[in-house]
Amino acid sequence: MVLPLSVLPDELSICRLPSDSPVPDWAWNGDFCSVTRTCSELSIVAVSRFIPGDVARESSFRAIKVEGTLNFSLVGILAEISTVLAREGISIFAVSTYDTDYILVRDRDLEQAAAALRKAGHRI
Repeated sequence: MVLPLSVLPDELSICRLPSDSPVPDWAWNGDFCSVTRTCSELSIVAVSRFIPGDVARESSFRAIKVEGTLNFSLVGILAEISTVLAREGISIFAVSTYDTDYILVRDRDLEQAAAALRKAGHRI
């Protein structure tokens, strides 16, 4: 399966807050955010430039989006992308939404990731 992919323009960070924290207003700024709460943490992926300096985070990520709406019956989308990138030694952070998947890679790995995905036959 050839996947149509695109790269989102903003640098993203993955933040960790205490599980009982309210979702901060800065999380909603920009064109991309993902909020996940568990019993042990509040994890937020947000546009880096809006995150205050005192927030625990891993920075300098870029998102590769699987274009289009993915049917819930499809299997192996994340497995395909993660396998291609794992062969190149590129770590990922995956975020899925109702419609599609996003693969976050370090900014320093973006060109290598894009080249590997193209070589595997995907359009990016």
